[in-house]
Amino acid sequence: MTILAPIHAAAVEFAPEVTYLNTSSWGLLPRRTIAAVKALADENAAGRRVGAGSFEAVEAARVGFARLVRVHPGRVATGSSVTVHVGLIAASLPPGAEVLCPEGEFSSVVSPFALRGDLRMRYAPLADLAGAVRESTALVAFSAVQSADGRVADLAAVRAAAAAHGARTLLDATQAAGWFPVDAGAYDYTVTGGFKFLLCPRGTSFLTVTEEAQDTLPALFAGWVAAGAPWTSNYGALERLAPTARGFDEPPAFLSYHGAEHSLALLAEVGSDALYAHATGLAARLRDGLTTLGHKAVPGESAIVAVPGLDGRQPELVEAGIAVSAPAGNLRISCHLYNTEADVDRLLDFLA
Repeated sequence: MTILAPIHAAAVEFAPEVTYLNTSSWGLLPRRTIAAVKALADENAAGRRVGAGSFEAVEAARVGFARLVRVHPGRVATGSSVTVHVGLIAASLPPGAEVLCPEGEFSSVVSPFALRGDLRMRYAPLADLAGAVRESTALVAFSAVQSADGRVADLAAVRAAAAAHGARTLLDATQAAGWFPVDAGAYDYTVTGGFKFLLCPRGTSFLTVTEEAQDTLPALFAGWVAAGAPWTSNYGALERLAPTARGFDEPPAFLSYHGAEHSLALLAEVGSDALYAHATGLAARLRDGLTTLGHKAVPGESAIVAVPGLDGRQPELVEAGIAVSAPAGNLRISCHLYNTEADVDRLLDFLA
């Protein structure tokens, strides 16, 4: 496999017209991804393809994601959104089960449980999440990296507390996978939206599930793809689901997955260690600069930098061609593969 330095990958694969520091909202698409999506769209428009897309592309994306999060591809189900994956897990819990989440957690991680109406919801500050696990806790559902402010959870402590009390774990890696080293095999379930730090088109999402936890998931969204043998189970009721996590696949959004195959290949070419060092190095430069300017960012080593109370500057930054976001009262800046020190310095100069 070709190894690409981040600076080389950025020059070859991306051409943003603005200073783009907003991957926490959505990631830029690499040139190779755009080419793959356009090629499939042209084939569909011309009627040159049998079927709307290739399941080989879906499998390549599954394998690419599995490699990134360190699990066997048989543990990975493909779909279209984190909410659907979480909804499947929510449906697996018995009435009265207790679900523990961090306060202020992203809605897609919480709502499928909370709106069921017959589960017991508990919330704790992120820093105290491990200590809040108790014997009655059935599931701890939380994000590796918080969407609102980029805080990184104490993953080891939460895993240890859940194991000590017999609780299962659901990790949302949407704001982590692609820059942060994720070991999906350490959790009963992980869910990851592909359109942020994985640089995939929207419409790609990945669920990982351990073999033990897989046995508890219902066949809630079972369709012809879930048989694991595409094009052979289109009619009549399925006799069984595929024996691996493929049994929880949704029919794929082919345009998205034809692109995802190439985005995930790019991340593999750069490598997890290089991605982490590059993104966190830029974020550290940004935090130091903000401190010099008298702004107090949320502390930590995350690639996502949040500055409470500075959200009001977001419109003028966007107007100046600096793409950032402003959730939950924070100015949120996220650093990724295609960003440079010049991007960080331009933002700091503007704030000064």
